Amino acid sequence: MQSDIYNPRRHVGIHAEHISNVSSNDFPGHYPDEDNSWNLDLFRKKLQVKVNKLSQRSIQFDLVGVDASIANAFRRILIAEVPTIAIEHVYVWDNTSVIQDEVLAQRIGLVPLNVDPSYFEFKSASQEQATDRNTLVFRLDVTCTRKPKAAAARGAKKAEPEPEEIYNHSLVTSGDLTWEPQGEQNEVFASNPPRPTNENIVLAKLRPGQALSMELHAIKGVGKEHAKWSPVATATYRLLPLVILNPEKPVPPQHAEKFQKCFSPGVIDIDPVTKAVSVNEENLRNETMSREVLRHKELEGCVALRRVRDFFIFHIESEGPYAPENLLPESIKILKQKISTIRSAAEQLQVEIEGEPAVEGDVEMAEA
Repeated sequence: MQSDIYNPRRHVGIHAEHISNVSSNDFPGHYPDEDNSWNLDLFRKKLQVKVNKLSQRSIQFDLVGVDASIANAFRRILIAEVPTIAIEHVYVWDNTSVIQDEVLAQRIGLVPLNVDPSYFEFKSASQEQATDRNTLVFRLDVTCTRKPKAAAARGAKKAEPEPEEIYNHSLVTSGDLTWEPQGEQNEVFASNPPRPTNENIVLAKLRPGQALSMELHAIKGVGKEHAKWSPVATATYRLLPLVILNPEKPVPPQHAEKFQKCFSPGVIDIDPVTKAVSVNEENLRNETMSREVLRHKELEGCVALRRVRDFFIFHIESEGPYAPENLLPESIKILKQKISTIRSAAEQLQVEIEGEPAVEGDVEMAEA
């Protein structure tokens, strides 16, 4: 944990009925005789990114030293603007299941696909022609039939058999989607053919005589158009919690266990001999800040609850083609593109303003 984590300037106060000091204070003029103007070297020194947990589908990391607006920008970009590939157009040739075409098309569109979107271009609304550079084609052809020996097996059992025991394709899953290469796609995706990230997603249930036959077109998109293009299942952050004991008013030994139960397991340790309480900093990030301790009069003044304003604990779950550790870099790329666009627009506006001829009123004001 950082050595200056207990600097009160970085703290948001957590009280029984309100919170305090929620706004940033690191700007010029907030503290007398201090220069808090922007400094790139100082920002680099304070900025920290540390990965705490990493699995195949999720990542938890700390982002320290940035304003809440920057942290929230990353979160919103992750949810809404990192592109993925998802099924957009569904052409139904046959559907004799109990699910309507529109509902089934919606379910299929939400199936996440393990396809690198960098190989594809965005297909604009005015572009009707599908090409191998902007569209992936899948087929779904499933027919439910009875298993040949199902009748004899059912007669030998008293209990009702499971549908999978007596029917073929009683469940239609995402694993039934088959990719049909177009153009040069067979060569591009030879080592990693397009497929759903999870092949066990149930799409429909069929019984003998029912069938599905459809063609599916997947295109590149972003989450702000539809949630099916969002690359993450969740992208959240929270501020690091702090539990600060008051040395001038220690917790009474007879209330040590009650004090411990007011916090998440492992946050508060109790000395078995003296019954003195202490904060376990390794487990501090697990605290939920329930404020339970603030309800007890006998514990009043023994502790202060805080959160660190510029210490963000991110938790991201990937549901698309991106590895969890690649999601933040992707969001940084998009944020840099946005900043570059704004800078170009501002420079162009400045050129237009400086290049405009002065009007009569402006000349009079300048002379005055």
